[in-house]
Amino acid sequence: MQHPAVPELSHTHTRPIHWVATATAVAGVVALSSVLQPDAATAAQTAGRAAAAGPKSAPAHIAPPDPAAVAFPLECGPVEAVVQKKASGDLDGDGRPETVAVVHCDAPMGTPPDGVYVITRNHDGGKPRVVATLVDPKDRRTATELSVRDGVVRATLLGYSTPDVPSCCPDVTDDVKWQWKNGTFVSDTPSQARTV
Repeated sequence: MQHPAVPELSHTHTRPIHWVATATAVAGVVALSSVLQPDAATAAQTAGRAAAAGPKSAPAHIAPPDPAAVAFPLECGPVEAVVQKKASGDLDGDGRPETVAVVHCDAPMGTPPDGVYVITRNHDGGKPRVVATLVDPKDRRTATELSVRDGVVRATLLGYSTPDVPSCCPDVTDDVKWQWKNGTFVSDTPSQARTV
């Protein structure tokens, strides 16, 4: 007679009592799971859950800063500063959008020069503020195009080849882009300017 390598165990033989115990255990688990349900799944996470997911989890949606709520560093005298163009996007990779605004004095005549400013707000969602000047109005430039895409600001700037060119008639066009690198906005200006 040959003996099995593993001795027979008495609990390996199924009997009716085993089936009753198994059915009772399964019924208990099903009943308990119907009472203890997880929270309903949602598309947006609560702040506590987002923080638990790990560092640098981006907020679900944050509105870009509104340039209408900003005091720009322009001396306009009796006229107001006007936001001519604006574009928004995350420029520094922190998950919060910035706004780039083209602003000039609302002069009744002529072509007032533009300033191009970057606006942000603190992480606590405070009041928007200017954090960088990309184009100073003293440079006598006018922005005809503005966009923000993939962290890059792009603008088409009209300017003057010499100080003698009248401000009504810019004669130079530059396509310029800026990108946030090592804590500052770096300009990548083409070496060749197009004349108009």
